[in-house]
Amino acid sequence: MTFFSKNLTGAILAFSLSAAALAAPKENASDSWLVQQINKHPDIVAAKETMKAVFSQAQGSKKALYNPELVTGYEREGNTNNFEIGFSQKIDWWDKREAREQQANFSLTQVSKYFSSLQQVKISQALQALISYKASKEQATIANEQEQQLTTLLEIVEQRQQTGDLGQVDAELTYLSLSRILNNTALAQVTLKQAVVRVKELLPDWTADRKVLPAQGMVINTDNVSQLMQQEWLNTHPAVLTAKAQWQVSKAQAQVVLLNTKTEPTFGVRAGKVGQDTLIGLDFSMPLNIRNDFSEQARAANQFANAAESTYRSVFRQQKFAIQASQETLLSYQKNYLRWVKLMQGRGKRSEDLLAKQWQSGDMSTTQYLLALQQRAAGLSAGIELKSQYRLSQIDWLLQVGQLGQTSQAIKQLSH
Repeated sequence: MTFFSKNLTGAILAFSLSAAALAAPKENASDSWLVQQINKHPDIVAAKETMKAVFSQAQGSKKALYNPELVTGYEREGNTNNFEIGFSQKIDWWDKREAREQQANFSLTQVSKYFSSLQQVKISQALQALISYKASKEQATIANEQEQQLTTLLEIVEQRQQTGDLGQVDAELTYLSLSRILNNTALAQVTLKQAVVRVKELLPDWTADRKVLPAQGMVINTDNVSQLMQQEWLNTHPAVLTAKAQWQVSKAQAQVVLLNTKTEPTFGVRAGKVGQDTLIGLDFSMPLNIRNDFSEQARAANQFANAAESTYRSVFRQQKFAIQASQETLLSYQKNYLRWVKLMQGRGKRSEDLLAKQWQSGDMSTTQYLLALQQRAAGLSAGIELKSQYRLSQIDWLLQVGQLGQTSQAIKQLSH
């Protein structure tokens, strides 16, 4: 099945991530800084420590399962001293150590893939927060400019009212428009401050003058994305690999539990003195699983493995459709954003000057002028929102195809 439409050929993917992000952090200072900030996040630190713990467990599973036991004894029988010393060793008859080692290796794979998935999620959250911050900043700028514009307009209206060019109604309409804009400005400032807090939560050392996002977008020709590459991205997606590794862990655990139901012998050797006689003995013991053969535990472990397999297939299916959904979202925003750019090219400033001239010359009433200013601001605000959503959809697409951690490599493959 094809997950990426050929209509995306030549799509402008403004990844909001520089060309060498994460895959080669030494090549770009901002990329290296971004990775360092992401690695400071408590969730990432916790995942790293978990990975270290699982690695230690994997190392421990390579060692022998049972240690030998030292047995000593002493007794006095009349005037005779009796003593003995011996060693016993339980034998790993069914090679449980190998099964435990295999389980530990799968656990290490799982936690490493989870770490990769979590890192990509945190990168996407940071980039999305930066995009939202930039959009909030632009929205706040428009609100401030509109407030200043109406404040200046109010002064002009009051002056013209004194000369008799305008009436009281024009002044009242301007007052009402200004009061509405003051509320919009306050909301824009609050949204901006919230966006700043969100960025600092994810990037602790971030400041407003820090340049993380590139000024220009990245042109990617997805016509070079073969169906084989699409399937490979799905098969190697961190979330899919995490679920697959969990399935393998569950299967290995089922094997360990099955082996634990099997009994293993213990051999021993003893030597000592009983009076004047030398004592030499051999010991053998074997548990008898008569009252409990632990078959239910083995059956439960197999059932857990079956459940893990179903979970893996569910995650695989969900990720496949998540890629399709992000693809369609990206195409939709791309189409409308590029059309908006074409429509609004150079019109923002021209429309402002034209409206001012029309009102000052008397060709437009104050009511019409205020309405036109409101429509112009709404159009610019909608454009900012559209651009923001377009860039957010790009980040989401990269996340869904599992390429946020290898952006430079993906761009290199797709740009040629």
